[in-house]
Amino acid sequence: MFRRSLVGSDTQLNQLSYYEASVNRPRPAPPLQGAVQADVVVVGGGFAGLSAALELAQQGLSVVLLEADRVGSGASGRNGGQAIVGFASGQGPFEQQLGAADAQRAWDMSLQAVDLIEQRMAAHGMDCDWRRGYTYVADSPKKARALREECDDHNLRGVPSAWAEGADVARFIDSPRYVAAFHEQRSGHLHPLKYALGLARAAEAAGVRIFEGSPVTGLRRGATLVAGTAQGQVTARFGVLAGNCMLPEYGPLVAPDIAPRIMPVGTYIVGTAPLDPALCARLIPDHAAVCDNNFVLDYFRFSADHRMLFGGRVSYTTMTPPNLKGVMAQRMGAVFPALKDVPVEFVWGGFVDISMNRAPDFGRLGDNLYYLQGFSGHGVALTGLAGQLVAEAVAGQAGRFDVFARLKHHRFPGGPLLRTPSLALGMLWHRLRDVL
Repeated sequence: MFRRSLVGSDTQLNQLSYYEASVNRPRPAPPLQGAVQADVVVVGGGFAGLSAALELAQQGLSVVLLEADRVGSGASGRNGGQAIVGFASGQGPFEQQLGAADAQRAWDMSLQAVDLIEQRMAAHGMDCDWRRGYTYVADSPKKARALREECDDHNLRGVPSAWAEGADVARFIDSPRYVAAFHEQRSGHLHPLKYALGLARAAEAAGVRIFEGSPVTGLRRGATLVAGTAQGQVTARFGVLAGNCMLPEYGPLVAPDIAPRIMPVGTYIVGTAPLDPALCARLIPDHAAVCDNNFVLDYFRFSADHRMLFGGRVSYTTMTPPNLKGVMAQRMGAVFPALKDVPVEFVWGGFVDISMNRAPDFGRLGDNLYYLQGFSGHGVALTGLAGQLVAEAVAGQAGRFDVFARLKHHRFPGGPLLRTPSLALGMLWHRLRDVL
């Protein structure tokens, strides 16, 4: 088979995670046992589900959250930690489908999504290694022209951005690879698993009942929803599906109408041994997070304890690339020759969900079941916003949620058997374009 079990692959990829090694998890929450009732059932214990649960509980609703594994064990607890303004799709789908005014409204909400991280950390006493600062880089003159357009667009939309090219790029990054860069201080980076665990603590303090080891295998829709697990069920007036690409892996019939609109994409990160702080300050002078503007991009940053966390090398087949540690270390050395021989102590990965047009896919199934998916690599910030918007919608204030719900999304072509290899072939074409 071209595609193997996503659950099995995902479990293997989290064995050597820097994030897991650098936190003290609480004892697992018990699995759901028996029948319980709530105003809202939330499926998925990542950023989106935890954010929705927290916001709903703060409105006075009773909330049950069901997580198949551990809170933050999926993409939310192992991503690059980069909280970025805007959308992976760019503004194109928003402007084409919604018009200029609502497209700008969506952009403004993406700025609020980053600010929301700081607000939640302050309100709930979260220590997540948060730091503002983001640098975008280009590795060819062609890519530099596209990057300059993006820089100009940021400035026009109210995100002050400083441009550099040629030797001036060293102001932001000391690498021979890049010919242009721009820097802004609205985006930033954090320790994603610390943030997920902080959200879980805040949600529980607000009254959310969290059950781990409780994958939802069935969902009966209607005026009242019934979410079933192996050992129990939750009856609720409203539901929020926030399992993203893992949702159909545990319950193929939970939401078959939305599952074909997203695809799992594997992305991988290595973490070095701690480095000399002076070297870190030289390589990325302001300690910003960095990514390039290739379609298959590299993204990287220094952790709070001075490790290089270097990500990239995506897979569209759910199969882990061979010699992952060596390949990632080689890519890191090409960007930073000073890091060619540093020890790599961690290598891990996971699956993010992408939509066809790379725009987020939020909506309703009937009157009382909401879904949040398709974050396409911008989920660190947008998931928090999504949770806030869905809570507003449940409370009857759906204006902001509906800006996103109006976006039209298509299924990936090829059906269950062919869409994964079709996507892999399409991504090969984009890789070739990146090097031309």
